[in-house]
Amino acid sequence: MKTATLLVKGPDRKGIIATITNWIYKNEGNIVYLDQHTDPFEKMFFMRVEFEIEETRLDRKKLVDDALKVCHEVGQEVQVYFSDEMKKVAILASKQPHCLFDLLHRFRSGEFKAELKAVISNHPDHEETVKFHNIPYYYLPVTPETKKEQEKQVIEVLKKHNVDTIVLARYMQILSPDFVKLYPNQIINIHHSFLPAFVGADPYYQAYKRGVKLIGATAHYVTEELDQGPIIAQGVIEVSHRDSVEQMRRKGKDIEVLVLARAVKLHIENKIIVHNGKTIVFSD
Repeated sequence: MKTATLLVKGPDRKGIIATITNWIYKNEGNIVYLDQHTDPFEKMFFMRVEFEIEETRLDRKKLVDDALKVCHEVGQEVQVYFSDEMKKVAILASKQPHCLFDLLHRFRSGEFKAELKAVISNHPDHEETVKFHNIPYYYLPVTPETKKEQEKQVIEVLKKHNVDTIVLARYMQILSPDFVKLYPNQIINIHHSFLPAFVGADPYYQAYKRGVKLIGATAHYVTEELDQGPIIAQGVIEVSHRDSVEQMRRKGKDIEVLVLARAVKLHIENKIIVHNGKTIVFSD
């Protein structure tokens, strides 16, 4: 079943759903999913609608052009995606393997409907495992003195593989503003705390020092401001005064893996709208 997905956002007004769904009906599209949300404070409307296109009377270019026109008539912006045009993903990882290995398994098992094009790391440790999955592995070491040149090399790899989605699987390097600007809302990071608490380095130690009873993980889009990007998914687990920092880290790894995987799946399936620094996440 081939489908098209519209992600719609704009000022709330009467007739948006009726106008868009009527256009789909007139062109013989069959709606298989529709969800919408209205923000009463900003008076903004958000909608995700997915419909079968096998029997639609429109070719893809005409469908996109008409969708833009119809949504513009009701004051809405729209993004159009097709189910058989899969995202091309690269994973950036450092020394810790848990998030990387979990993602490799999920791609291999077919859980993610996307193409994993490359794994890039500033450590050589994971090459054998990644190549077992038949994925190209790029070892690009970095030091403070070589950071700018290493980022150029990373970008060259991304462009070589036409990557449109980047996943930071505990990649322990801060990306430059110039890098981030190349991929707006296309870089997903996993931060090992329940943001906005404990931003920056070693959040488990920060949490231990504060004596918290819950620790968590946050998957978010990367922006120029460290750990402040729009949040996609979060999860928590209980801890106690008996847990050491290392025990917190061990417990936290399980949450990191699950939260990052959920965020990647939501992004791949086009279930996220970003607006004013936050996300509207439709049901998965």
